[in-house]
Amino acid sequence: MTLSGWGTIAAFAVSLTLLALPLGRYMAAVYTGQWTVLEPVMRHPERWLYRLLRVDPHRGQDWRSYARSLILFSLAGWLILYLVLRSQGLWNFTGLNPMRFASAPWNVTFNTASSFVTNTNWQYYSGETTLSYFSQMAGLTVQNFVSAAVGIVVAVALIRGIAKRVTDRDAAEANSIGNFYGDLVRTILYVLLPISTVVGIVLIWQGSIQNFSPYLSFTGVTHLAQRIAMGPVASQEAIKLLGTNGGGFFNTNSAHPFENPTGLSNFVEMLTVLIIPAALVFTYGRMVGNRRQGYAIYTTMMVMFLGAVIVCYVAEAHGSPAQHAAGLHTAAIAGSSGGNMEGKEQRFGIAGSALFNVVTTVTSCGAVNSAIESFTGIGGAVPFANLSASEVIFGGVGSGLYSILLYVLLAVFIGGLMVGRTPEYIGKKIEAREIKLVALGILITPLAALLSTALATASRAGRASIDTAVAHGPQAFSETLYAYLSQANNNGSSFAGYTGYVGHVGNGAGSHGITFADLLGGMTMLFARYAPILFALAVAGTLVSKRVSPAGLGTMRTDNGTFVVLLIGVILLVGALTFFPALLLGPIVQGLTGHLYPGAGR
Repeated sequence: MTLSGWGTIAAFAVSLTLLALPLGRYMAAVYTGQWTVLEPVMRHPERWLYRLLRVDPHRGQDWRSYARSLILFSLAGWLILYLVLRSQGLWNFTGLNPMRFASAPWNVTFNTASSFVTNTNWQYYSGETTLSYFSQMAGLTVQNFVSAAVGIVVAVALIRGIAKRVTDRDAAEANSIGNFYGDLVRTILYVLLPISTVVGIVLIWQGSIQNFSPYLSFTGVTHLAQRIAMGPVASQEAIKLLGTNGGGFFNTNSAHPFENPTGLSNFVEMLTVLIIPAALVFTYGRMVGNRRQGYAIYTTMMVMFLGAVIVCYVAEAHGSPAQHAAGLHTAAIAGSSGGNMEGKEQRFGIAGSALFNVVTTVTSCGAVNSAIESFTGIGGAVPFANLSASEVIFGGVGSGLYSILLYVLLAVFIGGLMVGRTPEYIGKKIEAREIKLVALGILITPLAALLSTALATASRAGRASIDTAVAHGPQAFSETLYAYLSQANNNGSSFAGYTGYVGHVGNGAGSHGITFADLLGGMTMLFARYAPILFALAVAGTLVSKRVSPAGLGTMRTDNGTFVVLLIGVILLVGALTFFPALLLGPIVQGLTGHLYPGAGR
C-alpha cells in the first residue's frame, strides 16, 4: 500500500461526488421538462425523432403500456442486432470490413445479441478477430446507447411513481408514469450523446485510436509476422463506459493500450462508469422534492463502495499466500508498488487496478483493466460480493437506482414492522401488494444466477464449458458461478476459463463448440434484465395513484443516518442469505486454503 494509492482512491470519491451533483441537477431538469443548456441544439433533432417514431411525448402511459413499449422496442433492437451480426460478410463493399470477417456462428450471435440488448456486454468472442467496423458501430455501439437509455428511463418512471402527488383535478392522468419514447429520446440526446462525445475526445487526446484503417502488418523482433488491430475505438469506448456496458473493442478490454492508454485515461474511464449512476441518485432527490432522500441513498452507496475498494486494495497490496510461501518480497519499495501484480498493468498499478475492478463490478459494466482471476482469494472475492449485492452499490445506469429503491421500500417495510406502524415512504403507504412485487423484483436476479450455475455444474454440457486444462476444484466452480452471476446481473465481466466455444473456424471469424453456454447465458441475461424491470414498473404503477399521507410524530424518517444503517443491513442480509453458501464453495475456499491459481496442489 502506498500514499499515492490511497490518494487515488480518495481523489476518485471526491471527484465523483463533485461531478455527480451538478449532473444530477441537470438530469432532473431533463426529465421534468425544464429548460436546459442543450435545448437550442437538441430541440429540432428531438422533434424529428418524435415524428419518425410517430409518438406524442406528452401522452402519458400507465405502467403496463410503458412496459409494453419497452419490451417491443427491445425486441426490435434484438432482431436488428442479430441480423446485423449474421449478415456481417455482406457489408464488405462498404469498406467497413477491411479484414473480410465472416459472420459468427448462430449460437455466438444469439448470445451476443442478448448480451448487448440487455446492457450486459458479455463477450464469447474476441472483438478484433471477429467483428467488422460496421458490426461494431451499427450493431454494438447503437445498442450501447439504447440499452443504457432503457435502464435510465425505468428508473425515471419509478421515481415518478414515488414522487407523483395525485389530486382530483389530474385524476385522468393519475396512473401515468411518463412516456417511454419521450424519455428514451431525451435520455439519448440530452444525456448520453453529449457526455460520450466529450469522453471520446478526452480518450483520443490520451492516445485511444479512432480510424477506419486496415490492420497494420509488420515483422517483429522475433522475425515473426504480426498484426496490430485498428478501428473506431474511442467512440465505442466512451459509450461502453458511460452506459455501463463494458463490451470492449479488443479482447483484453480496458487493459489494451488503444482502449485505455494512460493512468489519466484510467481515472477518467472510472469516473465515466459511475457518473450517471451517482448523478441519478441526486436526480431522484430533486424529483421527489426532498434532496435529503437522495443524500441518504448516495451515502449508502458510497459507504459500501469504499468498503469494497479498501478490502480489495489491501488484499492485493498484501500479496498472495503463494508469493509469501515462495519468499517473494511484496512490500512497496521505490519503483515498485509491491503486492500481487500478476494480471495487472504496470501503468495502472495495484490501486488503479483494484479501484477499476470495484467500479466495474458494483455496476453493470463488465469492463476490466486487469485479470480478475489473478487477484488474491480475498481480492477476488470482492467482485463476487459486489455482484451478490444485485446492482445496488451505484449499479448500472438506471438499474442501480431502481434496484436500490426496491431495497429502500423493503427496509421501510421492515422498519415499520419493528415500530408497529403501517410502513410509509415519502407519504405513501407501503402495503402487501407493493412488498410482494418488491420481493419478487429483488429475488429474481439471485434466482437466475444460482439456477443457471446449478444447471451448468450438474450437466455434462455445462461442465464441458470449463477449461479443465487450467482450472479444477474451487477455481473451476468460481469461474462457473462468476459467469452466471455476471450475466444475471447484466455485468459482463468474467473470471476467465469459462467459455462458450472452443477452436476456430475460417478467418478467425468465430468458433463452434459448446452451444450450452451460449444459449443458457443468453437466456439468463434476457430473463434477469427484463423480469426485474417489469416488477420495478409494476411497483411504480401501484405507487403512482396513491394518496399522500402527512407525516406524523411516529413516521419513520428515511433521510438520516439511522435509515442508512438499516438499508445497508438489509442489503447485506439479503445478499448473504442468497449467495454466501455458493461463495463458500468458490472464492472463500480459495482464500482460506491458498488454492489460488490453476494447477495449485497438483
